[in-house]
Amino acid sequence: TWIIIIVQIVKVGWWNLNITDIWAKVLDIIKPELNPVSFSTWFGETKINEITDDKIILLVPMPLHKRQLSTQYHDLLTDAFTKVTGVERTIECVLEEEILKDMENMVKQVVDNDKNINNEVEDFDSNLNPKLTFENFVVGNSNKFARTAAFAVAENPGSTYNPLFIYGKSGIGKTHLMNAIGNYIKDNNPKLKVLYATSEEFRNDYTRVSNPNENAMDVSYRFKKKYRDLDVLMIDDIQFLVNAKQTQEEFFHTFNELHGKNKQIIITSDRSPDDLKILEERLRNRFAMGLPVDIFPPDFELRCRIIKDKIKRLPNIQDKMTDEVIEFIANNFDTNVRSLEGAINRLVAYTALYVPEKMDLEFANNALKDFITKNPYVSNDIASIQKAVADYYNITVEVLKGKRRSANIAYPRMVAMYLCRMLTDQSFPRIGLEFGGRDHSTVIHAVDKIENDLRDNNQLKEIINEIKGKL
Repeated sequence: TWIIIIVQIVKVGWWNLNITDIWAKVLDIIKPELNPVSFSTWFGETKINEITDDKIILLVPMPLHKRQLSTQYHDLLTDAFTKVTGVERTIECVLEEEILKDMENMVKQVVDNDKNINNEVEDFDSNLNPKLTFENFVVGNSNKFARTAAFAVAENPGSTYNPLFIYGKSGIGKTHLMNAIGNYIKDNNPKLKVLYATSEEFRNDYTRVSNPNENAMDVSYRFKKKYRDLDVLMIDDIQFLVNAKQTQEEFFHTFNELHGKNKQIIITSDRSPDDLKILEERLRNRFAMGLPVDIFPPDFELRCRIIKDKIKRLPNIQDKMTDEVIEFIANNFDTNVRSLEGAINRLVAYTALYVPEKMDLEFANNALKDFITKNPYVSNDIASIQKAVADYYNITVEVLKGKRRSANIAYPRMVAMYLCRMLTDQSFPRIGLEFGGRDHSTVIHAVDKIENDLRDNNQLKEIINEIKGKL
């Protein structure tokens, strides 16, 4: 009996593995079973929190991960852990907030609906941009939730979130995400009929129905064939249906028919469903039925990563551009991704004209000075304030923006938030976004706290003035 037990222990071999080693071996088993995007999305930021005799607790970053790992990937995880540890255990996924608050939330099960197979998609033009994919969508705090929600819809169109309503300012990635969903669905479900259209295209197509020069019955048939005989309908910039009452009426019926058949609907707008007062209330109510997700303008770190991603396809630029120039562009073109692309295109043209050996800060400033509304050498941006505060308190910017809550970190973080509010024109939500995606209420609390302390704390006044002086 003892020989058998020893043989089993040697065979399993997990007694001398720590949690990190176990998770690494589990991922080695799972990775070949998934495509790279699925593996990165659902397992890239997941880790083991605890292993007990009968349970394995996984720490996941978002509720979407909790749902997907507990349903779609449950069996895959169970089999992988059993192979590594030799013991079958129950797998439970929890969020960091749940661990901190010692709470357990019930996980809602995703109901998978049968997909209607359409055999007429071979010649159908989906109107998608094949260059806009999940692989080249750069993720940061400002768009992480929207990207994860979009990928969940792409994996299970018609059953996960319907409709998916993505909203935010122009030029921050809504159209890219919408096309990425469509391209992913087409690649993985080629029999599904997918259509991307702007609200203007929808309106123009419908206008032809009432054109006296057209065959009304024929045009109406082709219109309904195009927009209602679909598995996935994506309408970009829905806000432009303002003052188009008849078109809104037609879209309302199109929405109802597709939604009633569990067909996926994805919509983008420059504002939330509640703020779309320009559209009929019954349309706004339907937009809010599924999942509204917002995208913020990219924060400093994301802007730097976007620039690096753009220039890696431009070797003549990438080899010459320094990190200082990248940060310079990120600091001065901070409204949207399109402004970053415009700055890069300007530098490309300027470089082709003057052919510098190295692209330093002076060269970049000369190339872009006509497009910059503020002096980059005297401006106080959030990134520079974070660095100044971190240097003063002898900590790193990463720690300052991180999740540690000890007093020696939390108070400098509040000082930095206070200075960002005082020295920049950025809003509370934007400042919170630059500090690891924190809620605006956290920033308000920090500003109020420092303002109160400054009334009686002369040492704090000196610290604030010294940091301001460095800035």
